[in-house]
This record gives sequence, C-alpha cells and structure tokens, in this order.
Amino acid sequence: MDTPAFTIHPTANVSKDVNIGDGTRIWNQAQVREKVSIGRNCIIGKDVYIDFSVEIGDDVKIQNGALIYHGITIESGVFVGPGAIFTNDKRPRAINPDGSLKGNDDWEVGLTRIHYGASIGAGAVILPNLTIGSFALVAAGAVVTRDVPDHALVVGNPARQVGYVCKCAAKLIDAGNGTFHCPTCLEHYVFQPNYEVAK
Repeated sequence: MDTPAFTIHPTANVSKDVNIGDGTRIWNQAQVREKVSIGRNCIIGKDVYIDFSVEIGDDVKIQNGALIYHGITIESGVFVGPGAIFTNDKRPRAINPDGSLKGNDDWEVGLTRIHYGASIGAGAVILPNLTIGSFALVAAGAVVTRDVPDHALVVGNPARQVGYVCKCAAKLIDAGNGTFHCPTCLEHYVFQPNYEVAK
C-alpha cells in the first residue's frame, strides 16, 4: 500500500471524500468536510473547521481555530490568521417565517473568493459575497463588509482602507499621483484607487 504524501493528525476528523495535495499537513482536532479540495504544501492548524465543498489552493497557511464555511474559495499563497471566520449567509436565521427549522434549500449561499497572496489577520470576520484582492492585508479583528482591492490594507469595523501593502506585507509609502513604494524591499507600485484612502 502506498504511503500518503500528506499528513493528517490522528485526532483530526477528515472526510474520505477530500482531495489533499502532496506535502499538506492537517493538525490536531481539525475538521475537514466532504468534497473539500486542498492543494499542495498547505498547513491546516489545530481546531480549524473547513466546511463541505470549500476550495483551497497550494501553499496556504490556515492558523488555529479558523472557520471556513461552504461557498469560500481560497486561492494559492493565502495566509489565514488564528480565529478568522469566513461567513456564507447574509441573512442568517435558524427558522423560516412559518417557524419551521431551516434546511439546506431554505437559504442562499454567499460566495467569497480570497485571491492569491492575500492575508487575513487573526480574529477577522469576512462577510459573504465578497472578493479579497491579491496581496491585500486584512488587519486583525477587522470586519470586512465590502470588496477589498489588490494590495489594500483594511482595518476596523466595518473595515476601511487605510493604505496599500507590498507583496512583502510592508505598508507602502504614498509618493503622490497614484505611485507608491515599499520602504522594505524598494518595490514601486501604481494604483488607481476606487475610493479615497482613509487617513
């Protein structure tokens, strides 16, 4: 019998109907539901919950206690901090208007995509039907209620943009006329903001 090219801790609860890439590690007490796809070289931390049909790319780090519900797609190279929550229901209710318990067909799944290289801070909450752009950085504890542009730095509740970040995650310095540079790795960027950056 072939040895699997991934590692699952004995206490993790992982469905047999899961596609797991080579080099991925799933740690203790994690739960991975059916029809989940996890790419190569991922780290799924302790107590992480991944709901059914979630898609996760390669080289993703999901830290302890993160909750990722049905309808979420996480592209490659994404960091998810401890205790982050990805929601999927914009109008949650336990019951229907007639008082009956809601079932799988009684609500609409909100789809969310986290693009390549983005980072979600510890304890952040991502509401449904959103897009988090490539290399965006969502600060710890932020509550994201609208789309986040590529490289944007968002903070607070509700999350607001306070600047841009480099691929290395350093906050970019605004050089004027839509140009920014990184004080750490000296990369230069040009952005056309969709809304004014909060000061």
